[in-house]
Amino acid sequence: MTQNPLLAPVSELVDYQAVKPAHVVPAIEELLGIARQAVDRAADPALAATWEAVVEPLDTASERLWRAWSVAGHLNAVVNTPELREAYNAALPLVTEFSTWVGLHEGLYQQYQRLAAAPDFASWTPVRRRIVDMALRDFRLSGVELRGADRERYAAISDREAQASQKFSENVLDAIDAWSLVVEDEARLAGIPADVQGAARAAAEEDGKPGWKLTLKMPCYLPVMQYAQDRSLREALYCGYGTVASEQGEAQFDNSPLIEELLALRAEESNLLGLGTFAALRLQTRMARDAREVTDFLRDLAKRAKPYAQRDLAELKAFAAAELGLADLQPWDVAYASERLRESRYAYSEDEVKQYFTEPRVLAGLFEVIETLFDVRLAETPVSSWHSDVRGVRVDSPKGDLIGYLYLDLYARSGKQSGAWVDSERTRRVVAGRVQTPIAYLTCNFSRPNGERAAVLTHDDVITLFHETGHALHALLSEVDEPGAAAFASVEWDAIELPSQFMENFCWEWAVVQKLSAHVDTGAALPRALYDRLVAARNYQSGMQTVRQIEFALFDMLMHDRAKGASIDEVLALLQQVRAEVAVLFPPAWHRLPHAFSHLFAGGYGAGYYSYKWAEVLSADAYEAFEEAAAKQAGNALGTLDPATGARFRREVLAVGGSRPAAESFAAFRGRAPRIDALLRHSGMNPA
Repeated sequence: MTQNPLLAPVSELVDYQAVKPAHVVPAIEELLGIARQAVDRAADPALAATWEAVVEPLDTASERLWRAWSVAGHLNAVVNTPELREAYNAALPLVTEFSTWVGLHEGLYQQYQRLAAAPDFASWTPVRRRIVDMALRDFRLSGVELRGADRERYAAISDREAQASQKFSENVLDAIDAWSLVVEDEARLAGIPADVQGAARAAAEEDGKPGWKLTLKMPCYLPVMQYAQDRSLREALYCGYGTVASEQGEAQFDNSPLIEELLALRAEESNLLGLGTFAALRLQTRMARDAREVTDFLRDLAKRAKPYAQRDLAELKAFAAAELGLADLQPWDVAYASERLRESRYAYSEDEVKQYFTEPRVLAGLFEVIETLFDVRLAETPVSSWHSDVRGVRVDSPKGDLIGYLYLDLYARSGKQSGAWVDSERTRRVVAGRVQTPIAYLTCNFSRPNGERAAVLTHDDVITLFHETGHALHALLSEVDEPGAAAFASVEWDAIELPSQFMENFCWEWAVVQKLSAHVDTGAALPRALYDRLVAARNYQSGMQTVRQIEFALFDMLMHDRAKGASIDEVLALLQQVRAEVAVLFPPAWHRLPHAFSHLFAGGYGAGYYSYKWAEVLSADAYEAFEEAAAKQAGNALGTLDPATGARFRREVLAVGGSRPAAESFAAFRGRAPRIDALLRHSGMNPA
């Protein structure tokens, strides 16, 4: 029988081309057996309570399991097929049951208690002490102190939550893939960029149909909403996207029952643990202390932002009525009218700017930025991959020593989840003095190349790429020796967006934009005059954008700060209440935002969506250090690309991962606690 590539040693690269759905369950079953034996051995009370006897063997055994499971989960997200989905869903309850079993393992819990009580514990390294302390906390949050029926019920809840979240994600993917609109009258496409029309024509031809196939995937959906002159076309796509995976569409994809079930399960889980609400449970491992601190933060920010949002909307309505004949501005008109107002006010369009950001040039410029800031070298390298779109990147030290690998999967396609994200395949670890280098995935959903022409990215796409690269750098530039303190394993969730949001700022710097831009036809860099207009528009509608994010975050926190679940009608009513408090835009009553809100119900951000704004305070303040360095070196061609400050950010934030609390890492970099002033300034909402 051919060797199962999911069972390859962690030290080797995975042969992705050899991975088949049939490999998933056998590999997971075998690795679960190995990991269970390791847990039982580590929990043996006769075993000496030392790091080497308990933690290291557990790390070694579990590392192979979680690496294989990460590979399976990643493939399920980016090349989803019925066979792969079936295999993944068959393995999911096995993995969930194991995770629950470990969390409820009293013997292992007691062994960690012995570690913490060891006579020499105080002399252990701070990182190892922190890992033990976090493990004890996580055991308690995993229900290890529950007894009898409560213990059994907790295990059942954990299993069902995992299955329901996975089904929620599948419904969103399937509903988006299932929706399309074929347009046969070319006149209806007026205004839509040529590259988007070309892709739509190719999609229709692939289906053997005449005309142009429009979909809800972002490379199609967003340009249609921004540029289509046909109002009915915009309305059709808006309605399609606004009702994804709901009772308004195909019944088999309706996420209403799953939302109700997940909220009930989360509330029950929290009550079993004596914490009252899911928000309280999640905030046990965050920087924020409780739900009140989060809602106060969001409401304070909303109070500051809403006047700007109201001004933004008033200007948009006036322009739409006077210049576009849209006296009754509807939700499907907002993106279209906003783009026309931007063009009118700043004399450029996103489509014009997009022609200067070719993917090869953007990647080359991004690599140069990373190399300048963090003293590393990046180069594409051949890898075995899951799709022809994928490219491998090797990250080295200036001396040529391997630091890690990054897989780039940048284009939208059928069977691939929407959005953009980073995940870790393999964590940095030091074993017997040898460094195991990390491996990360960076996934986006950009438009692919159009024939022989390079793919072009909107400036928002460029920002997304920098954002996700920040996450990847958090994993790749780690200098933490122990996997239990790796960034993605232990950094507080409301600080995990710090490196990603921090990286976004460089997309607005002239010195960086010059490195990123080359016109798709002429090769010319973005003209300074066009750049100046782009920067002038940086805070265009920032008030509306800010309150929109606050709406999502406040809805999420209030929905999870309840002692019991909620019906779908109660969920929708709560969303309306939140909008009445903080929003300025109000979708139609039939709109179903929660049904496709995978962040909350399938992506780990439940009771945590506020993290984006919370971490934005940290990231803006951190970037201000680079602005301060640039100000001291006026005339420096590098601008904010200051290697000395970059080295300090790498050392105090990226390299330390979760080896210390995020607040301590921030203070080590900035020399003080974070302040909100930089965020308000960057957003054009200067503090009074």
